[in-house]
Amino acid sequence: MSLHINFELSESDLERFFEAMLLIRESAHGKTSQQITDSARQLLTEINRSDATDFIRDRMSQLETLVDMATDQGWGLAGDDLERALTALTYFCEPADLIPDSIPTLGYLDDAIMIEIICKELEYEIQAFNEFVTFRDAEACRLGEDAPNLQKSDWLEERRQQLHSRMRRRRKSRSGKRKTKSPFSVL
Repeated sequence: MSLHINFELSESDLERFFEAMLLIRESAHGKTSQQITDSARQLLTEINRSDATDFIRDRMSQLETLVDMATDQGWGLAGDDLERALTALTYFCEPADLIPDSIPTLGYLDDAIMIEIICKELEYEIQAFNEFVTFRDAEACRLGEDAPNLQKSDWLEERRQQLHSRMRRRRKSRSGKRKTKSPFSVL
C-alpha cells in the first residue's frame, strides 16, 4: 500500500526556506564551484547509502541533474546562469540545515523540499539542459559513437534550423491556400 500526501507551503513557509538558504549561502561564501558540486555529490552518495524514503530518493535524481547542469562542459554554464545553479547547490553543502541530515528518516526531508523549490525556480534552465542532453545522446546514437564534444552551440544551431524549417513549411502551406501571389514572394 502506498499513501499519497499533498501539502502546500504558505508564503511564510517559503520564507523560512529562503532564510535558511541565505544563511547557508553566506556560510558557503568562500567555497569554490568544485567544492559546492562535490558537496552535493557527497550528499547524493550519503542518501544512496542511507535508509532514505522513496520520496527523498526520487528528488535526489533532480539534485543529480542540477549538479550535471552546473558541471557539464558541453552545456557550458557561465556567468549569471552558473552563479544561479551554484547558489542553488550551496544548500546541500551544509548537513546542519533546517532539519539536520543526521536525524534518521526525516533528516533529508528539508533537502527534498528545497530541491522542489529550486527546480521550480530553475524550471526553464533545467528543461533546456535536459533537451540538450537528449540532443547529444541522439546525436551519439546517430553518429554511432560517443558525442562528448557536442556543445550547446551545436544544439542551438539544430534548434535554429528546426525553427527555420517550420517557418518555411508554414509559409508554403499558407501560400498554397492563396488565390493570388503574395507581393512578398521571392522572385
